[in-house]
Amino acid sequence: MNWLLIFIPVTAALEWFAPSKHLLVFIASALAVLPLAAWMGRATEHLAERMGEGIGGLLNATFGNAAELIIAIAALRAGLHDVVKASIAGSIVGNILLVLGASMLAGGLRRPEQRFNAVAARSQATMLTLAAIGLILPAAYNVAIGQRSSGSLTGLSVTISVVLLAVYCLFLVFSLVTHSALFTGTRDAEEEEEKSAPPWSAGRAATVLAAATVMIAWMSEILVGAIEPVAKELGLSKAFVGLFVVAILGNAAEHATSVTAAVKNRMDLSLSIAIGSSVQVALFVAPLLVLISLVVGPAPMDLTFPAGMVLIVLLSVLITGQVAGDGRSDWLKGVQLLAVYLILGVTYFFLPDPGPPSSP
Repeated sequence: MNWLLIFIPVTAALEWFAPSKHLLVFIASALAVLPLAAWMGRATEHLAERMGEGIGGLLNATFGNAAELIIAIAALRAGLHDVVKASIAGSIVGNILLVLGASMLAGGLRRPEQRFNAVAARSQATMLTLAAIGLILPAAYNVAIGQRSSGSLTGLSVTISVVLLAVYCLFLVFSLVTHSALFTGTRDAEEEEEKSAPPWSAGRAATVLAAATVMIAWMSEILVGAIEPVAKELGLSKAFVGLFVVAILGNAAEHATSVTAAVKNRMDLSLSIAIGSSVQVALFVAPLLVLISLVVGPAPMDLTFPAGMVLIVLLSVLITGQVAGDGRSDWLKGVQLLAVYLILGVTYFFLPDPGPPSSP
């Protein structure tokens, strides 16, 4: 895919000389992300060789979500809270349905069955359930209190955000320090024989990973700027664009790395990237954005997600817990996850944007 790197200067030129050509900017920036995601995946594999599957997956998820965090902060400054919430929900759903589903399908087409660490998978699924609870309760509180919740909802959101951040930090301590042995991946003899070239040094892999992340953040910012006018041209709803189009493109790095790892029978690394990225978005990125919004932007952002977004996150978390809880995967499980994602996408594709509120 290295020849696609030519689209990086092409995108920059279009953004500078022809900013009104939104569709061309959108296509060029999307193509530019693909080779960068491939380099990101390569660097992650080498880091996993040096530092283990758990740390390698965590670093990939962290660098992959860095671009989304940068874009979300820019949206906060503009007061686009709805866009931020849609991208958060779309990222959670996209990672655990699209990325994990495609990984299980790709790996299952080469092997009848693949094994992974069930303890680690169940632990991450439990963290996703905790995140779903953190999103459901503010929405339920808002419905119960109504207009009177405008002031107290901010305090509730800040409190829940602090709790979620604390739990995520403790989860890192649990998985990387006190119980790291439970999160150690296993590699079979067949895979060891496939290793041909020695892994990069940790410094080189981290440098490539960081450089690819910076370039992806740049291309993603241009891409997101072109999405809204392109959506209007194509007649797509804002909810569909935020939940699915932005999420698919934003998860390109995780998608490429997770699928590649699954094909190479490294399902522990694949799950660590796919599920771990969703856990990080839900328990770290979203709460952090709530706290950042207190000092950035015209108004604080709360954790009150629309009911439809809360529902799709909850349903996605439930099926992911069932699929990933037994420590084995096959191509049918991948198809099941992809089917749920397709159903959700089709539903939002046909869901129109809400019209302007009617006057009383």
